[in-house]
Amino acid sequence: MRFHYDKKKDALYMRFSENPYRESDEIDKGVIFDYDRSGNVVGIEILDASKKIAPSFRSRLTRRSLVSPARAMARK
Repeated sequence: MRFHYDKKKDALYMRFSENPYRESDEIDKGVIFDYDRSGNVVGIEILDASKKIAPSFRSRLTRRSLVSPARAMARK
């Protein structure tokens, strides 16, 4: 999984697959899913991310390192 956070635009994009996206759907205000030709979600964009994401997660984004909770547990 790759992610990109644009601080100026306050937008977070998470990419789950390298398959090209074919269509997008705004499933909620400011939350856009990208789908490949088979209908699988390949990416999610979150606009106004600082208002929609937990502060603890945002702090990980600003440090440019994202560790999933599962990985964090595995390290212990």
